[in-house]
Amino acid sequence: MSQLVAFYRGEANDSEGRSLADFWTFSDGQMESRHDFIQWMFPLEEPSQFNPDAPILTRADREAFQDDPALRANLLKSFDRFLGFLGLAREEDRVVPTSDFEEKRWRLNEPNHNWLRITRVLASLRLLGLANESKGFHQGLESLIAQGKARITADTRAYWKNATSPDQAR
Repeated sequence: MSQLVAFYRGEANDSEGRSLADFWTFSDGQMESRHDFIQWMFPLEEPSQFNPDAPILTRADREAFQDDPALRANLLKSFDRFLGFLGLAREEDRVVPTSDFEEKRWRLNEPNHNWLRITRVLASLRLLGLANESKGFHQGLESLIAQGKARITADTRAYWKNATSPDQAR
């Protein structure tokens, strides 16, 4: 079993000794200021430029997530926590603003590391068996943009769209 799968099963910690459950309890301020957790919560197939100790998603990891409902359930908890950080929530197959969206929307309206994080989340969800949730997140973001609630550059929107596409080489 890989360190990533063990981490997502609650049987191992990240390189700093933190558990997945620790990440779920991070305050919004901790999530904003710390840059070494998102790669563990939402792994990708390429090394992180910002966290050399982050896991690299393997084919075996992907298969484990696709085969194990408990791993996907924990991934959904990670997704829900990240959405809460943005002032968003899942509502059936959609992603919608929550009551605190207005105070958190700056995370979407300013070009910053959160745009990169969103790209990572969209791609990771798709790779780990939650393609529908990835698409729902992307559609929710596009809806916010259409409603004038988020100002996102065309380049970033293209990255987000590509991150949800299974045709993209990752």
